[in-house]
Amino acid sequence: MSEVRLPFMQQTGGAVYRSAVWEGLTLELKEDHLLLEFPAEADGLSSAVYGGGMGRLKWVVNQFVSRDYECSNPVRDMEHKLQEWGYAAAGSAGLMTAVPLVHAAVAEEDTGSAGIFCCVTAAAGNAARAGVLRSVLAAYRPGTINIMLGIDGRLNPAAMVNAMLTAAEAKAAALADLGITDPENGLMATGTTTDAMVLAVSQSGRYGAEHVYAGTATDLGGAIGRLVYGAVTGSLKSVQAGKDS
Repeated sequence: MSEVRLPFMQQTGGAVYRSAVWEGLTLELKEDHLLLEFPAEADGLSSAVYGGGMGRLKWVVNQFVSRDYECSNPVRDMEHKLQEWGYAAAGSAGLMTAVPLVHAAVAEEDTGSAGIFCCVTAAAGNAARAGVLRSVLAAYRPGTINIMLGIDGRLNPAAMVNAMLTAAEAKAAALADLGITDPENGLMATGTTTDAMVLAVSQSGRYGAEHVYAGTATDLGGAIGRLVYGAVTGSLKSVQAGKDS
């Protein structure tokens, strides 16, 4: 299992984590957000509340908001924040979380055919199980498990979708192994009610090969699963330890 780091514990802002597997990629803890910055624009695929879908990405921000955040228009709110922070709207994706940012967990791996970076902020206060009848939300709520996944390598579009599927499976596995349940029905949770994920792929030819699959039977998918599983587990345990201390 790849090492999971909590690079911002004991930090109050201004700390920078530099990727060991994707040269030039940085994760910076700001006063009220995490900034993931790529050395050059990358192909993006995401469920981000701002800038989601397919497109080119240069920055991903994970904004801390309070649990009583008035969330009637998160897209407008994120636009205003991007302007305040000085980031261009084009090339940006924005996530929101009520998890204190010092609990961000990072895991990385170089498979020999791609460099993979994963950062997760996670808590399970609104854990939920997919596939059963349960309450629904009429409005957006800050995502509780946010996954930022960066791959320095070449993936075709199908493999990018496959990578996100594998990451979602790993997230669900981590929750199951931690015994986290949906409070509405007592069943094992598969996520929370408003999880979000961003995938960015450099499409660099540094490794030569192009990946067309990213399922669990592939080296790429296997590494994605390990990293997401480890980072989700690490962030959740960090949040729980903070509550217990």
